[in-house]
Amino acid sequence: MGSLYYLICLVRTKLLFKHAKLIRFPIDIRGRDLMRIGRGFVTGRNCRIETQSLSNTSPIGPILIIGNHVQLNDSCHISASHSIRIDDHVLIASKVYISDVAHGSYSGDEHDSHPSHPPAERPLATKPVHIHKNVWLGDGVCVLPGVNIGEGSIIGANAVVTANIPAYSIAVGIPARVIKTFNQNSKRWENI
Repeated sequence: MGSLYYLICLVRTKLLFKHAKLIRFPIDIRGRDLMRIGRGFVTGRNCRIETQSLSNTSPIGPILIIGNHVQLNDSCHISASHSIRIDDHVLIASKVYISDVAHGSYSGDEHDSHPSHPPAERPLATKPVHIHKNVWLGDGVCVLPGVNIGEGSIIGANAVVTANIPAYSIAVGIPARVIKTFNQNSKRWENI
């Protein structure tokens, strides 16, 4: 049964996503016209990838860009309304959530959403997300709007990334914080 499933997924992949390597079905893709997916793309089962422009006018190009040789494992959810960029060779474990949009604003300024309004009725707020090349996101990671994850970084399982992570870092926790960096001179990971 496993070989037959793999073969069916491979044929469907080439029919629907000619540059992808393997899309495991089922998959839920919404707003495909606003995304660009690179060569060698791989997904696990039950992924949801969606784009929805919040503007009244059509955006000038994709709002979700996935680079070459990006791998998403089972049950990942990517939701783009403004700008999400995932560069080449990013590995994304299972049950990862990445979004550039939130129900409401909570920045501590005059645009803040009031807690007495139902969350579904709060104005949507967006901030771009950029995940640079060679990043590895562990199981259950949540990447929130406005985050930039630097090249070669690793985000530990179940971390919630609320702020930028510098290149060549390992970050863990809720909220995610850097615990190690890669020393380019010694070629070793060092504790902070």
